[in-house]
Amino acid sequence: MTSIAGLPDFLLYLGTAAGLTGLYLAVYTLATAHNELALIRRDVTAASVSLGGSLLGFALPLAVAIYNAASVLDCLVWGLVALVVQIAVYWLVRLVLPDLSRRIEEDRMAAAVLLGAAALAGGVLNAASMTY
Repeated sequence: MTSIAGLPDFLLYLGTAAGLTGLYLAVYTLATAHNELALIRRDVTAASVSLGGSLLGFALPLAVAIYNAASVLDCLVWGLVALVVQIAVYWLVRLVLPDLSRRIEEDRMAAAVLLGAAALAGGVLNAASMTY
């Protein structure tokens, strides 16, 4: 069956993407000054919005990395670049809003939307830069 001939490669790249996404979530939640998962468990919408935007901002360039990768190692390297870019976006937003984490903990949506939008914008630009 030629229709599933690419299944092993599909599973390899999907597994790589899942692993990188898990790594991203672990690193990102450690890098932030607030505990997103604990806040989300308490139904703090601002934490969900900011983390969701960040996750999308990571997934976009990761998808481009998978699409353009010459190998799984290539995908891993560019996935790690996407991770670093998203952490940098968080810290840049913290420069603009030093009390960002307090605002998110207080469920103040303006700060969460700014962080999520900045993460998404960073991801879009990162993804576009990977299409050289």
